[in-house]
Amino acid sequence: MAGTIAEIAAECGVSEQAVRGWCRRNHVAKDAKGSFAISESQKTAIYQHYLGVGRNQVSQSAKPSFATCETSETALISMLQKELDRKNEQLSVKDKQIEELNARLAEISSALVVAQQTAQAAQALHAGTIRQQLTDGDADPDVHSQEPEEGEEKKGWLSRLFGR
Repeated sequence: MAGTIAEIAAECGVSEQAVRGWCRRNHVAKDAKGSFAISESQKTAIYQHYLGVGRNQVSQSAKPSFATCETSETALISMLQKELDRKNEQLSVKDKQIEELNARLAEISSALVVAQQTAQAAQALHAGTIRQQLTDGDADPDVHSQEPEEGEEKKGWLSRLFGR
């Protein structure tokens, strides 16, 4: 026998379960004890599978080392830092947008105040014009021409309509 599954797994840096799975998929024969009887050619194929160019990324290493954990933590921290930087950039853009909207709101508010003042001035002018017309209307004889003079009789609406 070329080697035990534990030895091959340790040399390849994968778990024993990964090597057993490879043996099942590749129909490796079992010996009398029920364990896989791995020949030299099969051992070479296992090494090529796990250590070769097309290494199976699904397989797990037998025991993660401290360096591997530290590297993955560093990668995680780096990824989180990039995410934070991206979020900070987005927040700064949103802050600028809020400042622009506040400036527009101030402009619109001042324009609204001016428009209200103009409307009030127009109303006052209109009221003054109407008051002037009413005071001028008392002196104008045409305004009261529809009312009968003191000597005339008051006509009903039918006689005014038919002219009698």
